[in-house]
Amino acid sequence: MPSHTTKPNGPSATWPGQRLGLPQHGSRSVARPGRRVAAIVIDFGLSALVSAAFYNYSGLASTLIFAITQIVFITLVAGGIGHLILGLRVVPLKGGWIGWWRPAVRTLLLCLFIPAFIWDQDQRGLHDRLSGTVLVRI
Repeated sequence: MPSHTTKPNGPSATWPGQRLGLPQHGSRSVARPGRRVAAIVIDFGLSALVSAAFYNYSGLASTLIFAITQIVFITLVAGGIGHLILGLRVVPLKGGWIGWWRPAVRTLLLCLFIPAFIWDQDQRGLHDRLSGTVLVRI
């Protein structure tokens, strides 16, 4: 008779983040797609507003503003402005301080767009996997 329980490291986890040892709901659970999309829309929107105000709206300026704010905010407070507004944080899988290289790698990959749409079974984008991070609820 098949068991209804799943080992945290097993191949068939029942919720995103279970294999990573994260809870199904609440604090430190993996951020779900709705909040993730809303957070990036907020961040890109704010970057576009700053670009429009100071650079007569330039796509390159918007992208650079987005990248700089992501790297600075994630390094200092573990989340971009959109993340903070929606109660999300970017944390390293192994714990501790996120450092500066993880936000830089994560952001550069995110600016390529494609890595953000390639998810694993824990709903981590390729940009999170390659930087060793996970986006969680606080």
